[in-house]
Amino acid sequence: MDNETLLVAQLKNKKTQEQAFRQLMSLYKERLYWHIRKIVFIHDDADDVLQNTFIKVFKNIHSFKEESKLYSWMYRIATNEAITFINKKAAKQQVDLSELQLNTVQNLNNDIDFTGDEIQLLLQKAIITLPHKQQLVFNMKYFDEMKYKDMSEILDTSVGALKASYFHAVKKIEEFLKNH
Repeated sequence: MDNETLLVAQLKNKKTQEQAFRQLMSLYKERLYWHIRKIVFIHDDADDVLQNTFIKVFKNIHSFKEESKLYSWMYRIATNEAITFINKKAAKQQVDLSELQLNTVQNLNNDIDFTGDEIQLLLQKAIITLPHKQQLVFNMKYFDEMKYKDMSEILDTSVGALKASYFHAVKKIEEFLKNH
């Protein structure tokens, strides 16, 4: 029995669930936070989405079928929670998603939790211009150095389609950076 299988078994057991969940959070909190942060951009929003993600994981661990890696399953939940969050935020502000993201990136200079320099800010602006799926694929491949196979599990898309999305995203970002 490998470590992940053991952890899942402990998570599904009422007697060991609480301690196993603390271990799960310790193992994955930072990676999930940064994945979410790349989607929602703002620290407080990322914290909220991360909390919602862990609540959903805790409530639904018994429905985890173990057909994929635990991290892939959690990553999918985090991705969906982040997308839902920004869609709700856009609707609340009565703007479309691209406008919300553009406004958010333009305000990153004022975000005390954003530690990037001008080049990182420009890269974020370039990423915002991509279609949403390309944003996800680019972030997962470029920043998280995720394998296409793992991305395929998370996004439920073929490896070939992911490679094409990443290729197009890189070309668009290069073009954006060249023009700015």
